[in-house]
Amino acid sequence: MAGKPVKMSAGSGAGHVTSEPSPYRPATLQFEENGMSMDELIDQSRDDIYNVKTHAPGPEGVLPLTSELLRDHPSGDVFAMTLNAGMGWKPEELTRREVLLIGTTGGIRNPDGSPIALGLHTGHYEIQELMAEAAGVIAEAGRLPHAAFVSDPCDGRTEGTTGMFDSLPYRNDSAIVFRRLIRSLPTCNVVVGVASCDKGLPALMMALAAMRDHTTIVVPGGSALPPTKGDDAGKVQTIGARFANNELSLEDAAWLGCKACASPGGGCQFLGTAGTSQVVAEALGMALPHSALAPSGQPGWFDHARAAARAAIALDAKGVRTKDILTDKAIENAMVVHAAFGGSTNLLLHLPAIAHAAGCKTPDVTDWTRINRRVPRLVSVIPNGPVYHPTVRAFLAGGAPEVMLHLRTLGLLHLDALTVTGRTLGENLDWWEASERRRRFREQLLARDRVEPDDVIMSPAQAKARGLTSTITFPVGNIAPEGSVIKSTAIDPSKIDADGVFHHKGQAKVFTSENAAIRAIKGGDIAPGDIMVVMGGGPSGTGMEEAYQLTAALKHVSWGKHVSLITDARFSGVSTGACIGHVGPEALAGGPLGKLRDGDLIEIVVDCVKLEGSVNFLGGPETEVSPGKGAAILAARPPHPELSPAGKLPEDTRLWAALQAASGGTWRGCVFDTDRIVEVLAAGRKALEARAASEPAV
Repeated sequence: MAGKPVKMSAGSGAGHVTSEPSPYRPATLQFEENGMSMDELIDQSRDDIYNVKTHAPGPEGVLPLTSELLRDHPSGDVFAMTLNAGMGWKPEELTRREVLLIGTTGGIRNPDGSPIALGLHTGHYEIQELMAEAAGVIAEAGRLPHAAFVSDPCDGRTEGTTGMFDSLPYRNDSAIVFRRLIRSLPTCNVVVGVASCDKGLPALMMALAAMRDHTTIVVPGGSALPPTKGDDAGKVQTIGARFANNELSLEDAAWLGCKACASPGGGCQFLGTAGTSQVVAEALGMALPHSALAPSGQPGWFDHARAAARAAIALDAKGVRTKDILTDKAIENAMVVHAAFGGSTNLLLHLPAIAHAAGCKTPDVTDWTRINRRVPRLVSVIPNGPVYHPTVRAFLAGGAPEVMLHLRTLGLLHLDALTVTGRTLGENLDWWEASERRRRFREQLLARDRVEPDDVIMSPAQAKARGLTSTITFPVGNIAPEGSVIKSTAIDPSKIDADGVFHHKGQAKVFTSENAAIRAIKGGDIAPGDIMVVMGGGPSGTGMEEAYQLTAALKHVSWGKHVSLITDARFSGVSTGACIGHVGPEALAGGPLGKLRDGDLIEIVVDCVKLEGSVNFLGGPETEVSPGKGAAILAARPPHPELSPAGKLPEDTRLWAALQAASGGTWRGCVFDTDRIVEVLAAGRKALEARAASEPAV
């Protein structure tokens, strides 16, 4: 028996498509609730679908084959020319040397930029335009451009959802696919990579780092513009928490939410993981000077792509390969620039992964601490302040090369490190210091926004006078015996004493999921003075989710600065406040964090000057004990009864968690170390065989 007909508008959701609708498209689709026949799905009124060609003459011309090519080369090399001709390239040009463009593009756009199909985020929505610009230069230079794509997700879109379980694991998977695509064009050894955002750009850099004998270059995808009036893309993610706490009206929330992404392309307007990754690409020497953070879709943004294409061709001609640029010195330069910008703590995962892929020394906590103690923070941007300038202002103030001028004066950079200009970092900085580009962009900032460039990127003396502290501290203690991380430079200054020390002793409110914790913030169950503990957010529990909705809510509700947060999850690059993440061991690996209970007394101490910190359990609410005694109490406790992996954790993520754990875990960048994985599997196989041999036969 037929079910009730259901009507669907054929044009719903297509209001922004500028192409004319098909004259054959029915106004509505009707189908039965219990299923659809093909007659209902196929447009029966179209006669043109039956006009089927069964052959075609093929491309004009002939392949430029030689006897040597046919006799001595594999068939794949020859068939590649057939494919290239089939796609429309002039056959006589198919012996040109090839350049592969590879990027994270997402969405489908009309020629006028209006959407046909949306991307997952603005950061990859205009990437294809950059790639097209670079391709034109490559072709004009007598090379043969190819393009391939590995799109990327958006952490903002997946905050608080099961989509976050795939966020960090995606990075490893994407890097693998990037590498496989590069290797799938075996006749090409020049790669131009284009990406903007949190996971796509680190994945791209990991992939290019591993292609040590290729010539590679990164084109950062730039930044979105902030709204003339309204919230940036970080603050706007707190409209739910602010509304729930009666600090924002429904009407204002709707208006702010619509305005925050003020241009269709580019990464977020704050120095989060996307912006930090772009800056780090420059500091590594993988991207051209002053290419990070450029406003997406504007003439200077396109110019970066054209310049990168020219640079890639020139580097190839000089025989400069990735291994010549990505060295231990380059890795340390990137760490120094990260500290000077006050960059995202997620780079503690990504930069070691890039170093591992490049075969360089993998930085550890000791290295990060050493560098952060030496390097002053110099940049005033969202989210760190003290003035919350968007990243477009950091770009106009001079971006990464302007910061590096100050770092050069302090003697903190390896100036002999080679870069993708084919020149050393020191030579690039000499050019930047005297360049018209520097002068004119800095003049634009003052003229357009009435902001002094030196108030965005400060000298060390000015930064010290403004109270800027170094970026990162690594607290340890009986809750985090393997360590943890806090962006200490972003703790609310009013909570830090005259000696530069943050101190919070309070009772724990324990949650075994991020969603339970955000419900408590929205529901009024968190009070000033509380220490929120969110366990089970590490690799084994959630794929090491990003807990930004918690840190953002605590920053932007009026009482949030009086609350601290401890978790084995990670944070968004735009996170601020007294928030301690990356706690190790993670709760589900038996870490003490997973044994805490509501009402436990916890003490957090962070010295923002010396960059030292501790996070300790001190007993129950009525009986305070020493950290040593507290460690013994925790050791004897069972895990929290509600602690478990997330219910919808994908099998893919479980596999990722196991492989990165075998490779050294969080503090080695959550990488896949093939040799270590093979060793662990071999040892496990032997153990299983031994156990089977010792069991009595059934």
